[in-house]
Amino acid sequence: MKRLLFFFFTLCCLAATCGKGRKTISGDCIDESKINPDMACIEIYQPVCGCDGKTYSNECYAQISGITRWEDGPCEGN
Repeated sequence: MKRLLFFFFTLCCLAATCGKGRKTISGDCIDESKINPDMACIEIYQPVCGCDGKTYSNECYAQISGITRWEDGPCEGN
């Protein structure tokens, strides 16, 4: 559990600092009703690039962050 919390905290910190200077996200990119930080995700690294320009560890992390669209692989520049 501690490991999961540490990983999630690290991911949040990276997401907060990496997105600086990027353009505003369109309203259909994030569905706030789908944000669920209490949900656990499998620790398998299969990165996806969210429509918000952030790289998520896998589809599960994108989904619990409310991301509605993503592409396989890390975002360019990450």
